[in-house]
Amino acid sequence: MDNAARSTICSALCGIRRMTALAVALVLVGCATPQPYDYTAFIQSRPVSMLVLPPLNETPEVLATYGVLAQVTMPLAEAGFYVVPVSLMDETFRQNGLNNAAEIHDVSPPKLREIFGADAVVYLKVTRYGTSYAVISSETAVRVEGRIVDLRTGQLLWHGAAAASSSEQQRSNQGGLIGLLVQAIVTQIVSTATDASYNYADIASQRLLFPRQNGVLFGPRSPNYQKDGLPAR
Repeated sequence: MDNAARSTICSALCGIRRMTALAVALVLVGCATPQPYDYTAFIQSRPVSMLVLPPLNETPEVLATYGVLAQVTMPLAEAGFYVVPVSLMDETFRQNGLNNAAEIHDVSPPKLREIFGADAVVYLKVTRYGTSYAVISSETAVRVEGRIVDLRTGQLLWHGAAAASSSEQQRSNQGGLIGLLVQAIVTQIVSTATDASYNYADIASQRLLFPRQNGVLFGPRSPNYQKDGLPAR
């Protein structure tokens, strides 16, 4: 075997080794266990009451802000927190000339504390809301990001994100291409006409704000609440 052939084989073997190492690294990254959330600030804060602000809307859907806002107080209440009624929050801001989420999010934590008396505030952002159509498929999806800030200190207590989508429930269609097209069109029409995103906003809100792995902790009104250490999940 001449030197040129040996060089070619060596280069090929080195390439295979690099690709194998990369594949193993990707597998290890994909299988890595998520790091547990640091709840030190949340536990030290021990918030009893929460103020939920209207979500910022980063989607083209005008219904997104209130579609999500209508859903997010329930999981927090079920987790054991007192939640300032949304109607009271909304009317208070309106009477003070604040009519959109961006303006409301600019109000300082001390001012929010003074007005509502809550221990913590929940800031939300909707990054996806609505039904999209792509040739032979139609998907309704909602994605929400959230963070909780202590109104007494301004400290970040928790942050996370969650999503819900109709694609989670879709099954393979046995009607062929025509069946897929018809199903996609009908689904989009019905979803858009009835704001099907509202239902997925409920699921996304539960996933975001109800206690779960790396999620919000239980509040003092929950039987799972523990004043010291992490509550049982």
